[in-house]
Amino acid sequence: MRSRQLRARDMLRGDLEGEELERYVEERVVMTNFDKMLGWARSNSIFPLTFGLACCAIEGIPMAAVTARYDIARFGAEAGRASPRQADLIILSGRVSIKMAPIIRRLYDQMLEPKWAISMGACSSSGGMFSNYAVVQGAEKFMPIDVHVPGCPPRPEAVLYGFTKLQRKIQGNPDQGWRARYGAHGTEEWARGGPRGEPSAEAAKAYLAARELIVSA
Repeated sequence: MRSRQLRARDMLRGDLEGEELERYVEERVVMTNFDKMLGWARSNSIFPLTFGLACCAIEGIPMAAVTARYDIARFGAEAGRASPRQADLIILSGRVSIKMAPIIRRLYDQMLEPKWAISMGACSSSGGMFSNYAVVQGAEKFMPIDVHVPGCPPRPEAVLYGFTKLQRKIQGNPDQGWRARYGAHGTEEWARGGPRGEPSAEAAKAYLAARELIVSA
């Protein structure tokens, strides 16, 4: 530590020259582009919306966000915002009823751009145990979801893992899904026809476009 301080002093004085100056600069200067720097800044300054739906909001979010063991402040996301106009992340924590879906969509539309959404728990991701007419069977039916965190409720480690996956996605380096990892494109239910028959022309066109994009990449 002391040697670094002395070298910094010599650099400020102008005493470093030649190879010593070049080595000092190489050790301390990082080259990048604006998009990567912007993604890094965004991923480490997320403003989550103080919003909860059901039991996951009581059991999962406080454990992952405010406790000493699982402190989300380490990732720069401890500043919760009570207004959607000041937030850029919404966490759907709990079951989503049919009556609540349009309200959640309104909150999402009022959020700042760019914005992201995490579906926390089995209920918001797929309906969970509530397979009935009153609960939406997956939040992706009415709004885009960036990361799904399974569990009932998910452990704090799972919530933080989903948050770090979102950070990597914001930085432009998202984790591959299991279909990309195992080369399983084309196994989607709607792409195979599924129990309801063949996909629509629009769905088939979108699937082919996605396949061409993946192959070209």
